[in-house]
Amino acid sequence: MTPISLVDFLGDPRSYPERPDSVRLIQSHISWVFIGDHFVYKLKKPVDFGFLDFSTREKRRFYTQEEFRLNSRFSPEVYIGVLPISRRGRSFVIGDDTDIVEYVLLMKRLSDDNMLSHLFETGRARPEHMDRLGRHLATVYGAIRSDDHARSFGALDTIGGNIRENFDQTRAYRGGPISEAAFDAIEAWSTAFMADNQTLFEARIADGHIKDCHGDLHLQHICMDEDAISVFDCIEFNERFRFGDVASDIAFLAMDCDFNDRPELGDAFVQAFVEASGDLDLLRLLRFYKVYRAYVRAKVTSFLLNDPGLDDDGRRKAHDRAARYYDLAHRYVLLND
Repeated sequence: MTPISLVDFLGDPRSYPERPDSVRLIQSHISWVFIGDHFVYKLKKPVDFGFLDFSTREKRRFYTQEEFRLNSRFSPEVYIGVLPISRRGRSFVIGDDTDIVEYVLLMKRLSDDNMLSHLFETGRARPEHMDRLGRHLATVYGAIRSDDHARSFGALDTIGGNIRENFDQTRAYRGGPISEAAFDAIEAWSTAFMADNQTLFEARIADGHIKDCHGDLHLQHICMDEDAISVFDCIEFNERFRFGDVASDIAFLAMDCDFNDRPELGDAFVQAFVEASGDLDLLRLLRFYKVYRAYVRAKVTSFLLNDPGLDDDGRRKAHDRAARYYDLAHRYVLLND
């Protein structure tokens, strides 16, 4: 009998102590996610992309534990723990530490119907949802400390480096999903904003708004149950993508509302967050970080155009989606103050 693979093992409902009726596998470029009836098990892939390194079991263990620790700040009721998986004969066993081969993150399964992205898609998202979310996140971010390590990510040298990297990595897409004129306009505006607002960026550091944040706060990472709000899947693998101004996280979600043609819901979210947190200066940075977040999404989508495994239809869809993000960033730049 040939030993089964760990992925095949985790795809079998009989492998789990709770014996779900079925298990559905979803995978990204960095993880396998096994969705049962009531629980979700997430396993990291042994990959190294430079900005992310899960190449060894010890690194996967560390980042799985980090994913649990960091996301527990946002949704302690969702993140249950990290479990070892050991080999047993030709198969495996979850929760055993006698011959550990991997570690898996255990989470409570959330309602697909109440995902904020689904509420948007079905037209059920309302200002009340966004007001409730804004006030909830004001409490969550208010509990996160701004220490010396966090404050270093608020320096203009660091922020400017991230901005310059975006443009350096997307120059090849001029004349494709972004026009040369739009590229130049976004780059010039972003650079000028930083130069003209040095005092504002320094005040954000002094006032404690630079924190260990979420880093990937968009509609697909929020569940709006009637009695709870769950925010999940923050970035655990790279501090540079997660640490920064709280305004950047808030702008990310507001930008996602704009991208999905519901700007009034983004406005309701920002207003509720500002009222609950008292962070009025966030509004002075909102457009800057909306431009930044839209441009990052455009960049990441543009990278798909270089994927040799993408067929013509996939490449066309990636081009059009990237173009929409670039266009959104450009429209922000063209707004009157």
